Amino acid sequence: MNRIGRAFVMAVGLAVGVQAAVTSGNATTPDERMKEEWWKKRHEAKLAEVAKGGYDLVFLGDSITQGWEGAGKSAWAKYYAHRKALNLGYSGDRTEHALWRLDKGEIAGLSPKLVVIMLGTNNTGHRQDPPAQTAEGMKMILERIQKGMPGAKVLLLAVFPREASADGKLRKINDGVNAIYKTFADGDRVTFMDINAKMLEADGTLTREIMPDLLHPREKGYAIWAAAIEPFIAKTLGDQPVAP
Repeated sequence: MNRIGRAFVMAVGLAVGVQAAVTSGNATTPDERMKEEWWKKRHEAKLAEVAKGGYDLVFLGDSITQGWEGAGKSAWAKYYAHRKALNLGYSGDRTEHALWRLDKGEIAGLSPKLVVIMLGTNNTGHRQDPPAQTAEGMKMILERIQKGMPGAKVLLLAVFPREASADGKLRKINDGVNAIYKTFADGDRVTFMDINAKMLEADGTLTREIMPDLLHPREKGYAIWAAAIEPFIAKTLGDQPVAP
């Protein structure tokens, strides 16, 4: 068993207070959404982008990552337009969908310096998967990245908070996921970063000023996100950091 596997087994207990045992579900079984026309077209378009190659920075995730093309467009233009960056975020995706995409060519031939991952909240919101199951899916994603892009560093981000209250059921599930994600950091290839406090009030409340639907960041939220990870990104890419 490799380090990530050992860390996963040890970390399941960290999700105390949230259902942590693996139950039925598909978080670890690669799955596609090709019957959804927009999803199919996006996948085909991304394969074309991947074929061009030359990317130093890859973002992998769900609608929150895809949102760099929407509410986060200004922040993307400021922080990433001058870099060789690729957005592999798909609205509604869960870990199993990212696994399928990785298996079907979305990283074929790529050799980026860094992959930034924000993924897991749809496992929570759509099925309320227990933290251990979502984390197992993430462990498999990290293994695929290591195999397909062995030279890439990974910045694994804590899944963003959701719901207004820190006591919200789905917020607690995400907290349980993050407790396990944290153990995947290996001090070398994989770095875990939790910037959630920057999105929250002092009492842990999530406001609509940051996430209007208490799930997806608005423009201000993307600016906070970009500024928070910029020092790490600049260091990893070996270029000058962008000023907030």
